[in-house]
Amino acid sequence: QVQLVESGGGLVQAGGSLRLSCAASGSTFSRYAMGWFRQTPGKERQFVAAIAWSGDSTNYADSVKGRFTISRDNAKNTVYLQMNSLKPEDTAVYYCAATRLFGLWVQTTGYEYWGQGTQVTVSS
Repeated sequence: QVQLVESGGGLVQAGGSLRLSCAASGSTFSRYAMGWFRQTPGKERQFVAAIAWSGDSTNYADSVKGRFTISRDNAKNTVYLQMNSLKPEDTAVYYCAATRLFGLWVQTTGYEYWGQGTQVTVSS
């Protein structure tokens, strides 16, 4: 089992940047593929990005391609989401998730463990 804790959210102006971190504990981090999702009130949780256990494969939602970068440091048991050129529509609670399943899952059902989320607010 793995525990996930997100950090790095906050309030930023449009065009600005934030870096989210997700620290994992309780199990061998390098065995898990990781994902970032986001959710706004009344809407389903939406895929943002995913990274393979080795870090050599990534996948992004079309809405964030070219602006967001997912990375991981297995030595630090941490996955990151660098968010640049932020837009008001990026405002959401951001969640990290972990899975032992093979592949870069875009569905929430592919992930076994979830963090509590961190709020990102982008002002116009």
